[in-house]
Amino acid sequence: MIKRLDKVRRGEPFTIRVDDDVIIAYEGETLATALLASGKGIIRRTLKDKSPRSYYCGMGICNECLVTLENGNRVRACQTFAAPSLKVNTHE
Repeated sequence: MIKRLDKVRRGEPFTIRVDDDVIIAYEGETLATALLASGKGIIRRTLKDKSPRSYYCGMGICNECLVTLENGNRVRACQTFAAPSLKVNTHE
């Protein structure tokens, strides 16, 4: 088995608040990366039948990863870099 992650170097760690949790993110990572690494795979539910939604395209086209920042802006988690002390609300 090839260990591909052995050579991955992460930036400096910091914390962000997601809903009621504090999670660790690393410099240079997107919100989607930080959320997935923390175990938050579901970030919203559909309006009609409340089925779980998560990340899909990873390149900012599908809108499945929309989250709300503290200032009220809705952003794509796959296109937004995590920043120290950021407060994010998922729609889970």
